[in-house]
Amino acid sequence: MKKNISLITIALLLLTACGETDIKIAKQNGQDVEIAPDYKEVTIPQNIAPLNFQTELEDAGLVITDGTNTICVEAKDKVFHIPMKKWSQLLKANAGKDITFTVCQQKNGQWEGFKPFQMHVAEEEADPYIAYRLLISCYGQWNQMGIYQRDISTYEQTPIMENRLTDHNCMNCHTFNQRDPNTMLLHMRAVNAGTLLIHDGQMEKLNTKTDSTMSALVYPYWHPTGKYIAASTNITLQNWFYNHPNTIEVFDTNSDVVVYDVDKHEIFSNLVLKNDSAYESFPTFSPDGKSLFFLTTPMRKMPEGFKDWKFSLCRIDFNPETRQLGEKVDTIFNARTTGKSVSFPRISPDGKLMVIGIQEFGNFSAWHKDCDLYAYRLSDGTLYPLTAANSQESESYHSWSSNSRWMIFSSRRGDGLTTRLYMAYIDKDGQPRKAFLLPQDNPVKYYKDMMEAYNLPEFVSGKVTTNPHKIATLMKTNPGTDVKYVKP
Repeated sequence: MKKNISLITIALLLLTACGETDIKIAKQNGQDVEIAPDYKEVTIPQNIAPLNFQTELEDAGLVITDGTNTICVEAKDKVFHIPMKKWSQLLKANAGKDITFTVCQQKNGQWEGFKPFQMHVAEEEADPYIAYRLLISCYGQWNQMGIYQRDISTYEQTPIMENRLTDHNCMNCHTFNQRDPNTMLLHMRAVNAGTLLIHDGQMEKLNTKTDSTMSALVYPYWHPTGKYIAASTNITLQNWFYNHPNTIEVFDTNSDVVVYDVDKHEIFSNLVLKNDSAYESFPTFSPDGKSLFFLTTPMRKMPEGFKDWKFSLCRIDFNPETRQLGEKVDTIFNARTTGKSVSFPRISPDGKLMVIGIQEFGNFSAWHKDCDLYAYRLSDGTLYPLTAANSQESESYHSWSSNSRWMIFSSRRGDGLTTRLYMAYIDKDGQPRKAFLLPQDNPVKYYKDMMEAYNLPEFVSGKVTTNPHKIATLMKTNPGTDVKYVKP
């Protein structure tokens, strides 16, 4: 990362009183200082909330500077709470540049500075909101969950829907069309079951299980026109391991891929996607809407064959005008030749990169410690790891920003058990910057005390304003519209 502030400039700034705190640093000791979370040398959007952090130092201070403007903060209970307004102004004034952080400690009445570090402020903003599911990590409390949204420029979190309003049923598979807060899908299971479709702000309850499909719609993905939703239908089970690093294996005993016509209330497919000799799952439309990507693996007895359950990534044509699905299959990632399995394909809105999870077997990456994020360049087929975003724990549920420059994903890198949200900048060459933990006002305490796990994060272009109580009333009182399956 380029350092665009000279040491002389830093020294002069540190010797000058700044802000309301009036920190004057008498000398720098050149020593590294540990901070938590580790926000050193990360790339951040202009519209992110302050990346507050803590140290183990007593009587600590912090100086943030761009060479002209400064923010000075004294730690409270070892935590630096950076003023939000000043932080926002500093970031907007430094798009495309570095800002420098110097932690200091008061000794014998004087401030002594540690080795400075930088954060780079990207020129591109991220979408202003993210949406995600929160659920208790303990399976004994699985029925306490909700879909929430977060304003990334603040620490404000508000509910889109909480299952306490619908008799504690299971809620999952939420997704937005092109990150539009007015067009989304949310599925509920068990009591009050059904699929909630919000289209241009209008709510509709759907019964998407038909006589010709094995389940309601799962793992949905919107067509860019908003006219179709690709999804899988699955019979899903899970096993717990006594002696395996992955702890849990989520697997299907059968699965197909189908497409739902939003206006006609019809589901359709073909023999490529609805094949009795194979599992098909996790469909994804291309940004131009002319291709449908999906995962597939030969049918086998489960759970006995779980270690050989390796998914390939394939593509077929799709004509949105005629609803015609292609018969010719292009294999993008071949599980047989690589010996690996792919999961959760997601294409950048500019159509240049597809990011996938790669693991030893299976397709439910959240519980696979070995799952890493890889980028596949669609123009030439180059596949490479997103090393700066990966860790020794599971990475999963990745999602793109509107401008194809930011990814948000879940990772278990904190404790190996609970998923937390991380953001990473992806440059114009498709290379990632170091990922950073979603900021909180007091991040170490917040995440230490937090019992819930994050999953299925998505960027959203604005705030979802649909009232949760109206959603609950619809799902509890409306019988729902039956959809029908149209055979090819």
